Parts: sequence; structure tokens; C-alpha cells
Amino acid sequence: QVQLVESGGVLVQPGGSLRLSCAASGSIFNIKLMSWYRLAPGKQRELVAAITSGGSTNYADAVRGRFTISRDNVKNTVYLQMNSLKPEDTAGYYCKALFTDWRTVWGQGTQVTVSS
Repeated sequence: QVQLVESGGVLVQPGGSLRLSCAASGSIFNIKLMSWYRLAPGKQRELVAAITSGGSTNYADAVRGRFTISRDNVKNTVYLQMNSLKPEDTAGYYCKALFTDWRTVWGQGTQVTVSS
């Protein structure tokens, strides 16, 4: 069974940077896509960024050019580097794994608050 554990969420000032981590454990060999989503109060869950097993990436328009998703296959960890943070980036950030058999696993989330 796969588990995902996110970390790195904190309170940061506008314009600051953060790096979120999503560590995967268990049977991870058949994960084909790792994604970061965010959920803010009063808003719908939003796909932020995704990375395939081959390293291809995709970003939401709202974060493109500011956020970077990457993966370390040795550490079984996916990262989300967030730069030039804005108050509207405030949300719970969740990691999701999509398997080749279309199963999904979610992490418990980590809170990012951007405020002065």
C-alpha cells in the first residue's frame, strides 16, 4: 500500500519562496503521474502542477513561471518549488499519485499561508 506524506507548508510573506515535499512509500513502481493540488476556503480544488514518470510537466496558468515541480526517484519524493508567492496562493496543498491501473492515492496535505 502506498502512502504519501507532504511537508514544507508554513506561513510566508508575499514574494517569498517555499519548497513542498511529497514523500512516497510502499509499492510505488507503477505510479505514472504525480500531481500537486490545492484547496482554498470557498474555492474548488485546483490542479497546480503534475509530473509524469518520464519527467514531463504541466502547470496551472496561475502558477506557471513561478512554481516548479520535480521528482527525485532515489528518494521517492516529489517537490513543488514555489517562488514569488502571492496571498492568493494560500491553500492546503495536496499530493496525489495516479497509478497505471488508474488508482489514486492522496496525501494528508500541508498548509501554505502567504501573508504579511
